Parts: sequence; structure tokens; C-alpha cells
Amino acid sequence: MPYSILTRYLIVTKVNLKEKILQLKKDKNAIILSHYYQIPEIQEIADYVGDSLRLSQLAAATKADIIVFAGVHFMAETAKIINPSKKVLLPDLSAGCSLAESCSADTFEKFVNAHPDHIVVTYINCSAKVKALTDVVCTSSNALKVIESIPENQPIIFAPDRNLGQYIIKKTGRNMLLWDGSCLVHEAFSIDKLITLHKKYPDYKIIAHPESEEHILKTAVYIGSTSGMINYVKAHPNDKFIVATEAGILHKMWKEVPTAELIPAPAKEDNTCACSECAYMKVNTMQKLHDCLLNESPQIDVPMDIREKALVPIEHMLELSK
Repeated sequence: MPYSILTRYLIVTKVNLKEKILQLKKDKNAIILSHYYQIPEIQEIADYVGDSLRLSQLAAATKADIIVFAGVHFMAETAKIINPSKKVLLPDLSAGCSLAESCSADTFEKFVNAHPDHIVVTYINCSAKVKALTDVVCTSSNALKVIESIPENQPIIFAPDRNLGQYIIKKTGRNMLLWDGSCLVHEAFSIDKLITLHKKYPDYKIIAHPESEEHILKTAVYIGSTSGMINYVKAHPNDKFIVATEAGILHKMWKEVPTAELIPAPAKEDNTCACSECAYMKVNTMQKLHDCLLNESPQIDVPMDIREKALVPIEHMLELSK
């Protein structure tokens, strides 16, 4: 059947938009960093696609004049903290994070001050102001390594994700004081629907992100970061998987293992894909990516006093991750 006029128009528009973005990137010496949870079109045009740790490492090493962060606000903030002299752009300033929002700096500062003998470890999914109250930052890729680098007799505050914190406690045996925060995406999985799905497809193995609730993690044959989950699928190309993290990761998994049979874990609430998606991640579009490069806006800025304090725990993390 021939393409309709509207379909042909949309195809041409997408191709032209991609070409315009690539030209702007070249003209402005820009780099596009994309998280795994971005829409496929953005992942395809990005210079690098990765998890928070890998993107932080790339931001620290880039020679580009402009960093376009196709992700959420705390990620772009982290890039700016590492690269204060570079322009850091976020396609849409409303790209926030439910986990970061669960930990306000003012309230967290009172919590930290109430436990002065504790070393403070924060998950990278938090604001610059919270990072400035921190001794060392971690990601889900290196959280265990960071905690294990701290002397066993040293009390620890871990924030903001209680699910990741509980997972770390279980793996390391450390008695950490946890902040009561969580990610809406990873708490959206339905254990009842997951069990029903697994009964329907018993040969599919469940893999999960450690931000998920404990009853979800108990069903998983593998628990790990986004990059860890992708590597696990690559290492088991003949297996079939139900994937318990944000559904955007499936695009990269299929790119790495084109023959992979993957099903996103079901969400409690019905939505467009019956999976768990991050509404914040999905506010970024190709048009917004183009516009932010063209106008070099919106820019991310971090006050110098906050940046200098937040840089210390980030650099500590990057050093531990070498």
C-alpha cells in the first residue's frame, strides 16, 4: 500500500530533523549524551548512550564545548558540576526525577546534622544541593563498591533510594541509616501481574534493577544497574527475559542482541504500553533536542558554592570507579 501524504511528510520531517541536529552538533562542537531510558530516536542520534556512571565519566572526559544531556535534570546538573566552563543543555527543564524530588536539600541537611558521626553516601539521582551535603556519590553500577570502600565500623547514611539501600544492606551486611525515598517508575511494577506473566511464559527469566521493591527483586535471577542488565542479556543471548526497569532500555538490549526475546515487566496501572515508563525521561523529544542546540537553551547552571561542594563526592566516586 502506498504511503499516505501525511506518512511521507512525517518520514521526511524526521529525516530532516535528524540531519539538522547532526549539522548543529558539528557546527557547535557539541556532544549528545543519552540515557538508556530516552526514546529510541534520541538514543540513535546520541554520541553515547549509557547509565549514570558511564555518562558521568564521559562528561568528565569530553573535549566538546557544549554538552547536550538527553536525560533528566540531575544528570545535566552533574555534567555541569564536572564541567563548569562548558555549556550544558537539557532539552526540557521539566525533565525531573521522582527520586530526586523525594529528598529536598533543606530537610536532608537537618537529617545529616542530626547524625554527625555518619558518613553520607548519596545515590546520583539527587539534586546538586543534596550532593553538596554528601561525602561520596554512587550509582547503581558502583554502589556496592562504594559502600565496601568505607570502614566497617563507620556508620553510614544512604540516600535517597530506600530500595537500593535495602538491597545494599542485604548484599554487604552493613547497617545503614536509610532516607525514605523511592523511584515511582521502579515502584510501579505489579507483583501480581508479574507472577501471572511469568506463569504464562515460564521459560522467561526475570531481571531487575535494584531500585525495584524487594518482592520484585526476590523473583529475579539477576539484579543490576541498567548497564549490568544489558551486559547480562548479552552474556545469555539464547535466554528469554522479563525486564523490570524502565521500558526504554529494551531498545538498547535489542540493538546489542537483535534476536533477544524480551518482555517489559508489567506496571500496576494500565498505560499505553502496560509497562513502567518514566514520564520525565519521555518529555525530551527530537524537536526539543534540535531547538536546544539551535538556541543553546535551556542551559543548566549550578551556583559556584554548591558546585565546589558537590564536585568533591562526585570526584571521589569517579576515582573509585576507575
